[in-house]
Amino acid sequence: MITKKSWRDRLASYPHLPTVKEIPPAMRARHGEGTIATPSPREVEDAMRSIPEGRLATVLGIGEDVAVRHRATIGCTVTTAIFAHMVAHATEEAQTAQDRTPYWRTLKIGGELNAKYPGGIEVQMARLEAEGHTVVQRGKRYFVEDFAKKLSGTR
Repeated sequence: MITKKSWRDRLASYPHLPTVKEIPPAMRARHGEGTIATPSPREVEDAMRSIPEGRLATVLGIGEDVAVRHRATIGCTVTTAIFAHMVAHATEEAQTAQDRTPYWRTLKIGGELNAKYPGGIEVQMARLEAEGHTVVQRGKRYFVEDFAKKLSGTR
């Protein structure tokens, strides 16, 4: 019988991270020369845990903070977003309060809610509204109103 890896085990399966490498040629047209920092899952989780109630962060902001921490030109927002998704699912899978990360406070770029978090838009919206945020719909997407004014030290 094949057992499925837990989300926590998946997060632990990146021992080679963090890394800092040259920006790949395919990304240079957009980002220029320099280096890119790829975070570890622990760094992303720690950033998400540090967001206090009433404040918010974005995947882009966390990626920028990772870049600064590692003295890199940019942070890898794709990897940051993947790890944020994994942290959210590990949190919902957890049985103890100490393993709870307020993942719903981490938004996509532009303050958009993340439909791939556990429970989808509805759960994230309910948790954000319970903390005093206003969620607005634009077309088929949902955003926190005035999210930029509510960004924590971890953007």
